[in-house]
Amino acid sequence: MELRTRILPKMLNSEVQDYLKHNDIIIVPVGTVEMHGGFPLDSETVISEAYALRMAEACDGLVLTGLPYFYAGATASGRGTVQVSIRQGIDYLGAIARSLLRQGFKRQIYLSFHGPAHMTVSPMVRDFFDETGVPILYMDLSIQMSTHAKDLFGDMRDPAERKKVMRSFHSITVGAYQIIGRLADVPLVTGYAHQKPQSCAPFDDIFALAYQSGSIGYCFADNDDHMSTPDIPDEATRQEMADEGQSLIERLVERIDLPHVVSQMRALESYNQKAGEAFPWMPSAWNNR
Repeated sequence: MELRTRILPKMLNSEVQDYLKHNDIIIVPVGTVEMHGGFPLDSETVISEAYALRMAEACDGLVLTGLPYFYAGATASGRGTVQVSIRQGIDYLGAIARSLLRQGFKRQIYLSFHGPAHMTVSPMVRDFFDETGVPILYMDLSIQMSTHAKDLFGDMRDPAERKKVMRSFHSITVGAYQIIGRLADVPLVTGYAHQKPQSCAPFDDIFALAYQSGSIGYCFADNDDHMSTPDIPDEATRQEMADEGQSLIERLVERIDLPHVVSQMRALESYNQKAGEAFPWMPSAWNNR
């Protein structure tokens, strides 16, 4: 099916109706608006949206954009950061998921490049299944980088490769803006590159006791903590980073194999239905009697 656009808010209602006659996939990038060194505040929203667009192209899905305001975390000390509580984010995202299901989108994929996003999205995904019996998916893009493409991005746990990892991350940021047609929104800046450790580094031992930002409450005491970003002195440098980052995004999407992922989602739904028949006291079965 030829589509004028895969971005749901840009489609006509009739176009969505025609799409749903043959497919039911929607990808929902979950973002944040937070201080980000020399990059715009919506950087991690844009990264997720760029990945979502390429994923939708790979699996014939649509993309629901316009979700930038969720739990930011330790960057709440930035005056440009919009901080929404985790609970508020869970409830809001859950309302969207239920609407999408009513509309006909049974295969929903939520994704984010923002570290703390799992605290919002994972509880929603699990509660949604217990309520509806429909398995929807959360994809953590940071995990995909480390599991599918260490050769492309490097290994952050290896001190010798950290510089490569950060270069890849910054290139991805600029490349994401290029993919969604907003490269000019990345400013030409200098003065945000530094090598000093984060002010909260003395507490890294207890931060590491749980997954990412989920171990203990804290905020950055220095705006430079999030984050050191490279100098982009001219348009040629910005374009070089954009081209490199776009290639990295597209290569990772190819490795994730979205057609297989969405096929597995449908197969898992059938598997869950059989489990529900065998164990009718499970919430997903009980709530759908």
